[in-house]
Amino acid sequence: MTPDFDTTDKKIMKILQGDIPQTMHPYKDISEQLGISEDEVVHRINGYIEKQYIRRFGATLRHQKAGFSANGMAVWKIPEDDRQRVGEIIAGFREVSHCYERPTFPDWPYNIFAMLHGKSEDECRETALRIADEIDVKDFYILFSVQEFKKTSMVYFE
Repeated sequence: MTPDFDTTDKKIMKILQGDIPQTMHPYKDISEQLGISEDEVVHRINGYIEKQYIRRFGATLRHQKAGFSANGMAVWKIPEDDRQRVGEIIAGFREVSHCYERPTFPDWPYNIFAMLHGKSEDECRETALRIADEIDVKDFYILFSVQEFKKTSMVYFE
């Protein structure tokens, strides 16, 4: 089924696929830009989510610009029945920008991934050890970034 977007939908989508305003009220700023109410913007965005035209909103952390010179992907081996609880704890650490579950493989048993940020690799390791203590899981590994590549989002409406 092809979505039936009107002109306003396309304008909203065009704004959302870029950087949304970095203000306290981004939807109000969008509404003022389009000449519609903030409630209308929120209502339409909720409709896109309900219809799964938008699956998620993502934020890109430019960690070096934010003052973090090191980052590493910590991977954890978590029992299936404890993933939700552990994932929520890990995601609650301020040094973690994102945390998610991934499938395991015969030669890769790690299923919870968390991106750690710090001023050094040692600081990232210290964060991982604090997390390990908090979740009482010692089976983890940190994969440190070697190079950062350009981060881009999908563009549907230009």
